[in-house]
Formats: sequence, structure tokens, C-alpha cells
Amino acid sequence: MKSDTELYKDLIEELHWTPVVDDKDIAVKVSDGIVTLSGYVRSLEESAAAEKAVKRVSGVRALANDLQINLPVSRKVPDPEIARNAADAIERDLPHSAHFLSIVVHDGHVRLEGTVDWQYQRERAEDCVRKLAGVRKLTNSIVLKGKPVATDIKDRIAAALKRSAQLEADRIHVQVDGTEVTLTGRVRSWTEHEEAADTAWSAPGVLEVKNQLCVGP
Repeated sequence: MKSDTELYKDLIEELHWTPVVDDKDIAVKVSDGIVTLSGYVRSLEESAAAEKAVKRVSGVRALANDLQINLPVSRKVPDPEIARNAADAIERDLPHSAHFLSIVVHDGHVRLEGTVDWQYQRERAEDCVRKLAGVRKLTNSIVLKGKPVATDIKDRIAAALKRSAQLEADRIHVQVDGTEVTLTGRVRSWTEHEEAADTAWSAPGVLEVKNQLCVGP
């Protein structure tokens, strides 16, 4: 297992290596494998990129992202323009479900509302907005429609986990309660942690995934 000093060194190098991230105003703290990011970045996209960079590093057990968005004056965008750009971006990426969504913008804070069928649609709408200039904060309040859950949904999820080349499925336990899926057990990295959750979200009818997987050897 890496020491905190070794992990800190790897994190600094990974952040510096990530093209989207300007790490000069980012502070990294490591305590027993728990990582905290603080300081300032120039966009929501940069904050997300820094978070992904940290999750790629082996040895990270948990992450607190306390980065603040510090928009330069030259990059500030009026709320009506942000709203228009967000609507255009979502319509391009989700042409069949964009009309079920609404966008509220106040002082650079974008809130997404509405209803969609699948989790990937919620995530894609969020990704569209996160990349836009002028967005300081993003709240995804999109909800999923209730769909019938197959009686063998637990077996389907377990089989999908086993098919994934990235996962050691035998270390992951699946519990289903109605439309809610809970994952417990242990995975080797944050990449596997998120891959397992994505697999569970792909099951038809699932409205909530509680990812309680521990990251570690």
C-alpha cells in the first residue's frame, strides 16, 4: 500500500499531467488515503477534470472536492446566454428527450429539471452544461421515470458485472429492494468503483444506485 507521501506525489504529477487542469491554484491534502482538493479553478469542467484525475490514481480511498470556481472577468457570461447555450447543447446531444427538460439559470448557477427514462440521459445533460463557458455551479434535479423492474434484475446486474473486463465481480455484492440497488464489497480503484455503479444504472427500472463499495486492495 502506498504511503500518503507517495500518494501525494502521484496526485501532484497526475494533476500536472492532465491538460484541462491548471494546477497552480490547487492544493492537495492526503490523510490515510483520503484526498481533499481545495483552491480555485477557472471552470466547472476543470473541477470535474481534476476530480477524475485524482480518481485515476491508485491508492485513493475517498475524495473530497472542495475546489471553488473563480471565473475571470473576461469569461463571465450573462445568464440568458448561458441558458440559451445550455438549451442548444442539450438539444444537440439529446434530441429525443430535450423537450422533457427545463433549465433555470441564476448568477451562473444552472439547475436542470425534468424527467427522463435512463441515468445516462441525466449524466449526458449534465456533461453538456458542465462544458459551457460562464457556468459556476450545476445542480442536476432531473428525475427518472418509474419503469417495471424485471423479477430477475439482481441476476442480470450480477451477470453484467461479470462480463466487465475491468471488474472482479466476485468481490461485489448486489442487493435489490424494489427499484433501488445497493452495491457492497471491495474494488481495487475508483475506476472500478464507478464502472460498477454505471453497470447497475444500466438495468431497466432502476431508479437509485447506492454505491457502498470500498476502494482498496
